[in-house]
Amino acid sequence: MKVLINQLPHDLPEGASLAVALVRIEARPPFATAVNQQFVPSTQHASTLLRDGDDIEIIQPVTGG
Repeated sequence: MKVLINQLPHDLPEGASLAVALVRIEARPPFATAVNQQFVPSTQHASTLLRDGDDIEIIQPVTGG
């Protein structure tokens, strides 16, 4: 299936979870995630199943002063 991760297209296996997507792109904490503009807490990454066309956002904190 095809999903967007931070606006870039990615192919994932059917039935993949958000956790699989995070491994696929080698995401490193800290970050927050959203699927179709709905926040997904880290405790639900493995249980959040993705569907074809889902839009995943991975947001990392910005530091600086």
